[in-house]
Amino acid sequence: MNDTRSRQVVIAGAGIAGLTAALAFAERGYAVTVLEQARQIEAAGAGIQLSPNATRILRQLGALDRLRLSAIRPRAVLLKDAATSRELARVPLGQAGEQRWGAPYLVAHRTDLQAALTARVAEHPKIQLVTGARVTGIAVAPQDIAVTAQKDGGSMEVAGGLLVGADGVWSSVRSQLAGRDPAFTRSRFSGELAWRATVAVESPAGEAFAAIGAADCVTTFLHPGFHMVAYPVSKGSAFNLAAFTKGGRIAEGWSGHADPAILASAMRGTSPALVRLAALAGPWTAFPIHTVEQRRWTMPEGIALIGDAAHAMTPFAAQGAAMGIEDAAMLAGLVADFPDDPRRSLTIWENLRRPRIEKVLRRGALNRLAWHAWGPVAIARNLMLATRPAEKLAADLDWLYGWEQRKVVRR
Repeated sequence: MNDTRSRQVVIAGAGIAGLTAALAFAERGYAVTVLEQARQIEAAGAGIQLSPNATRILRQLGALDRLRLSAIRPRAVLLKDAATSRELARVPLGQAGEQRWGAPYLVAHRTDLQAALTARVAEHPKIQLVTGARVTGIAVAPQDIAVTAQKDGGSMEVAGGLLVGADGVWSSVRSQLAGRDPAFTRSRFSGELAWRATVAVESPAGEAFAAIGAADCVTTFLHPGFHMVAYPVSKGSAFNLAAFTKGGRIAEGWSGHADPAILASAMRGTSPALVRLAALAGPWTAFPIHTVEQRRWTMPEGIALIGDAAHAMTPFAAQGAAMGIEDAAMLAGLVADFPDDPRRSLTIWENLRRPRIEKVLRRGALNRLAWHAWGPVAIARNLMLATRPAEKLAADLDWLYGWEQRKVVRR
């Protein structure tokens, strides 16, 4: 492969992981082409939590200052009993968290993060962003990876030394690879639904939340049938609400329709104030939660899947976006560290990322179990939280929030 072609990277998907990857590669001198199937870049979902392991990378890439103009730095994470609104535990964030983990914990609307990344990409001369381009073909040649995309009723082709599939849980790149290698699989419906709503602070729903939650915190209400997470977004002018229940499969996509009776039924036994909040916040939008579990994320010829395309996870550790950001930064770093041996860089990247992702998945599963506990298990959970100091609860997250990319030593 000639040096010019090896320094070209093709990225499918202009979501959070894809734009982060574009910036990370461009900062290391690579020419990057980003193919985005949507004609206009829009953020999927509503609110997003960005822990210090993610904001540290955004700061390094020059996107954090722009994001902070609209994001909120919450004072703490509060865990509350959904039946009584009683506070069960508090994890300090804010200034204390920033000092502890070296970067801020932020909450924001996804649109604001997407806008911050897109603006930073537009400033970079080495990045070309092509919208309305859906990947339809991948050809692996001895010298490069050629990617065909459908655009404006025709087709276009772009080639480079590396193809990064960052096109989400319903990845076109992964679908292309699945046709030739059984190690690449399709997404799987988790059996969970996410119910989302955004309410203005100065609205009946906003006032209902303020009565039982905290306007400057991330508040999680725990209940056997569901849990709800709420936090401020958009410079504090609105609250993002996200509730999670069991549910049947609905249409694949980031926005679907489900019977609101599912949410109402799951909330039986919660406090009247929380029921009132749910009623005032409606209509809720339902999102099916899909996961991706597969044996491989890379092909040695020069293809890597990152973020949800590689390992879409349930949101119970609030780390989906952060893991995509970490994936992107570490991939760019390793490819740059081993420019003459892409096979090695991809192997090292996957070997380093898998244990980290698996630990995050275990944390998410533990959170879900704890948040939906009932009977004696819920009593034991509450006792444990009541006796564990806030400092210890924060220390339990050091491995997650304090993560920093380490340079791999050549041997």
